[in-house]
Formats: sequence, C-alpha cells, structure tokens
Amino acid sequence: MKHSHLVILLTLIFSNVQAQTKTTNLIIGTYTNSCDSKGIYSYNFDSNTGDFTFENATEKVVNPSYLTISNDKKRIYAVNENGPESKVSSFAFDAANGKLDELNQQDSKGADPCYIINDDKNVIVANYSGGTISVFGKNSDGSLTAAKQVVPHYGKGTNVQRQESPHVHMVYFSPDKKYILSNDLGNDTIYIYAYNPNADAEVLKPKGSISVKAGSGPRHLIFSKNGKYVYVLHELDGALTVFKYANGVLNKIDETTILDKDFKGTFSSADIHISPDGKFLYASNRGEANNITIFKTLKNGKLERIGQTSTLGKGPRNFAIDPSGNFLLVAHQYSNEVVIFKRDKATGMLTDTGKRIGMCSPVCLVFAD
Repeated sequence: MKHSHLVILLTLIFSNVQAQTKTTNLIIGTYTNSCDSKGIYSYNFDSNTGDFTFENATEKVVNPSYLTISNDKKRIYAVNENGPESKVSSFAFDAANGKLDELNQQDSKGADPCYIINDDKNVIVANYSGGTISVFGKNSDGSLTAAKQVVPHYGKGTNVQRQESPHVHMVYFSPDKKYILSNDLGNDTIYIYAYNPNADAEVLKPKGSISVKAGSGPRHLIFSKNGKYVYVLHELDGALTVFKYANGVLNKIDETTILDKDFKGTFSSADIHISPDGKFLYASNRGEANNITIFKTLKNGKLERIGQTSTLGKGPRNFAIDPSGNFLLVAHQYSNEVVIFKRDKATGMLTDTGKRIGMCSPVCLVFAD
C-alpha cells in the first residue's frame, strides 16, 4: 500500500514538473531594412508562464516578413520582401536548439511577397505588389525548386491610392486541402483554386471567385474550427465578413466591423485568428487604432462582439495564439517589440502580462508545437 502511494506521489510530482515546463519554439520574422535585425529569430516559449528565452537567429536574411513551418517541423520557409528583387527562402530547422540553416533561395516571381504556406509537396506564395501567386515544389532535402506555376491576377479597385492594380495578400488551404483560397486586396476579390499537389505545372486550377464590397480590400481570412465558415478581414474599411463554406464555394451570411462607431482616426486592419477551442475570434487593427477586437463565435457561424483592447504598441502587423491557448502575442512593426497577453479561456479577454520581446520590426509570429 505504501509502495502504491509512493508511485502515485512520484507520478503527480513528475506530471506537475512537466506541466510547469511545457515549452514550444516561437519563430519570429522581421523587417531588416528599418533597424538592426538579423532576419529570423527563434525563442523557447513557456506556455504555462509566458516566459521566453532566446535560442538562435539567422544572419543577413533580407526582410523575412512572413514564415511558414513544415508539418514535420524540420523546415522553415520565408518570403524575402524586397520589391522587384524579392525571393523565397528555405531553411533547415533544429527544434532542439532553434537553429536555422539556409538551404536555398528562389525568385518569388512577383514583387513583395507577403504570405506563404506549405504542405508536403509545395510552397505557395502571395506576391502583393506583383499581383501573382507563385507555386514552388520541394526537393528531397526540403529546399525549393524553381517556381513551377505563376498565377496572375487582373483588375483594380475603387481606392485609387491602394487599389491601382491587383494585390494578392493571402493564400490559404481549405481544411481538406482540396482548395486554395486567395484574397486580393487590389481588386476586392476572393479567388478559389482547386489544388492538385502532385501536378508538375498546373497545381492551381481556377474554380471560382467572389467579389466583396468595393473598396473594402480583403486582406486575411480564417476558417472556423469545423470548416463550415470563413471569416474575411478587410484592410481598407475595417469590415469583417462571414461566409458559409462548402466544397470550394463561399456564400455570404453576415458582416460586422472591427471599428467602434465613434472612431474617427486612421486605421488599417491587419490579422485575424481563432482560439484553439474555436470559441473566440480576434482581429487586429493598425493606424491610430492599434487594438484587437474580440468576438465570440456563435453556432450559426455569426460573430458577437464582446470586447476590444489596446495592443500596447504601434503597428500590430501580426499576432499569434500559443498552442495551449493561454497566451496571445502581438508583433508590433513600429514600436519594435512583441507584447505578451494572458488569455482567459472562459471569457476570451486579454490581460497584459508585462512581458515583452524587444527586437527590430517584428512582423510574423509562428509557433512550432
């Protein structure tokens, strides 16, 4: 009996120690042309305490402003946003020490790539200024082939300053990986492509598209956890549109906004994410707003606004919720720090932890759980 009690006690102690040391890799992409940055940084992040420790950084990687990590966590792919000289880079990643070793680079086949995704076969990039989608294959070592498909977008929008041409702002897998959705800020269109991962050239085949409100500028989207709904955040007017989704088809069912009714300042909607349990949706806003609006997701897919909080910095370009759902981290492009918030899982509300990761122009946060 005493032996059994001792085993139980030791098991509880061991489990408690494990719980206290639940860590994950946090990978951060930056802009390197505005201040002193090495490019991509890796940290060890504690999902129980919100504490972090620096692990490693690259050297002389140009403007890795958006990142994606492979399914096996052994490769990281980054855009190198640099006007007509833009590239796409691949890195070997060692999760044990956070070290990144560059494998190769390829021409992005479009100026200013701003979003990147990958699966076991391909790496797909949204080229903002170029108005194109580029598809790259993967070599056996995880490095990139030359682009095997470049898909151009056409047209413009009503905002003459921002929509003078197509601006592809996102590419995103459907939950079943049968389709790629792409937001074009420049022509107010969401495109749907059938995805053929094993194809040599025609990886993306047009399936359809849907126009959104003129001048709204669709930027980022996210799927609901059950895959039945798509939420689209519009950069230029602050709208947040809800679509019902099935088999590569979008049908609008609702629309709200991340702006307060009495807000009069400048704004620029940025990023959108859903909590790991699917109960809450968060959307960030830049300009003079610099806040995150919090919504409760309803069973019918619609959203109920429940709060808004300052991000406590300037230019919340991107944010991420850690895999445990305990923390929400915001990358501030202009105030040069990542602000760490504690997230209440029951209410969805955010509280400042006082913890900050200081660095030059952080703009992308990726957890490698």
